[in-house]
Amino acid sequence: MGKKLLMICGDYCEDYETMVPFQALQAVGHTVHAVAPDKAAGDFIHTAIHDFEGAQTYSEKPGHRFTLNATFADIKPETYDGLVIPGGRGPEYLRMHAPVMAMVKHFTSTGKPVAAVCHGAQLLAATGDIKGRTISAYPACQVEVELAGAKYANIPVDQAVTDGPFVTAPAWPAHPAWIAQFLAVLGTRITH
Repeated sequence: MGKKLLMICGDYCEDYETMVPFQALQAVGHTVHAVAPDKAAGDFIHTAIHDFEGAQTYSEKPGHRFTLNATFADIKPETYDGLVIPGGRGPEYLRMHAPVMAMVKHFTSTGKPVAAVCHGAQLLAATGDIKGRTISAYPACQVEVELAGAKYANIPVDQAVTDGPFVTAPAWPAHPAWIAQFLAVLGTRITH
């Protein structure tokens, strides 16, 4: 039976890290409600495409307009089985939004499955609930992960790590590993 999952988004979340898990999790039978603060179902966020083109950091280009399918103000996190946090620039400012942090804290403090990729670890670090955990993130977030008391998993960009209910990865090239590990934590069985 499919799970009910919450995806917390914001403008300039990474395009692939928003759209791919949103679609992939639905494709295997889960319900995914994508929300953003101060936005309603049918509104959209702007996404950004981050790529690795040989510079000292990723490049950023305009992505898609990603349509949200639920209203942030209507969300009751206790009715959800798990949380998905895309990366990109969204988490940087979303962690300053108290209602967002209350939602994230519900999942991190109750042991429900949480999947965070790239800069999504900024929201996890801001909860104070990852102390003693092994957490991956985009390398620029290593300091925040460690200051929150977690062990930073310095893994290849196409890998993911699971520690209890937390499934984390450094960036979108990890989608196959990250989504597969999250499905395992959710108890999702894929049959051919």
